[in-house]
Amino acid sequence: MCKLVVIDDNPTDHYIMQRLLHNNYNCEQATYTYDGRLVLDYLEENKEKDRLLPDVILLDLDMPELTGWEFLDKLENFNIGCKKNVQVHIMSSSIRSADVFHSKKYSCVNSFIVKPLSKDVVNKVCEQSMLRS
Repeated sequence: MCKLVVIDDNPTDHYIMQRLLHNNYNCEQATYTYDGRLVLDYLEENKEKDRLLPDVILLDLDMPELTGWEFLDKLENFNIGCKKNVQVHIMSSSIRSADVFHSKKYSCVNSFIVKPLSKDVVNKVCEQSMLRS
């Protein structure tokens, strides 16, 4: 079962994700936050406890405090020293090819998904994470 974290500064996107994940039997737990720093702090506090770490992070890029790019920089460093590599799927309303290209430099990024997400895409993300476990 997939443990998922959604980092997005838009409450509407949180609501949409909650609806998409409703009755998704591949997703054991979903956490929603507006601030990537909270996730980074949690990861650091629990880096020795693999079972507490999320399998997947769905990450928005354009956020006011800590941008998605800054989050990815910090997560890459975290993954280096951790047994469990947390995988990221970027979800963005951006269709800039430069963003897609830039996202490929991060080993933790599995895909770049353009919003709005669909139930099929979310199911696929959850299924893929289960195959890696």
